Amino acid sequence: MVRTALLLLLSCAAWGQKYDGPRPPKSDLPYLKHADNLIPTEAGEAKEEKGKKDDITYVIAGASSTAKTPLASPIFLFQSAKLSPETLQLFKLESRNGRRELTVSPKKPGKPIRMDVTRLTADGLYKLEVEDSLDPGEYSLSPTESNQVFCFQVF
Repeated sequence: MVRTALLLLLSCAAWGQKYDGPRPPKSDLPYLKHADNLIPTEAGEAKEEKGKKDDITYVIAGASSTAKTPLASPIFLFQSAKLSPETLQLFKLESRNGRRELTVSPKKPGKPIRMDVTRLTADGLYKLEVEDSLDPGEYSLSPTESNQVFCFQVF
């Protein structure tokens, strides 16, 4: 009986713990977490270009992102206001002709990279973690059904 009460007390204490790490200064913008430092991802809009047959290429200006991380398994902090973190999908981009691109077609739809989303606080602070290691290159987080992009580079 005492053991059960002690276990219940410890589990309640764990639930009551508060997040005391760094917090994003802006909402609805993913930040790369480097220890206690937060690096904002590069926010922008992808332009659609029609390609061969039914292909669509999403284009982002610039050969590389201004947000860079050496971490192959980056962690993001995200303060949600209007944008739901569960809608964010991660894609690898190709750098070509001074711009970043993602080409999708009915036969080869863009396949997002898997991420875990964890709610850290009741006021909408989330942690997003990439499940597998990323190769060096350009990447973008993008809400489903949107051309909004949050870009970063793994080097």
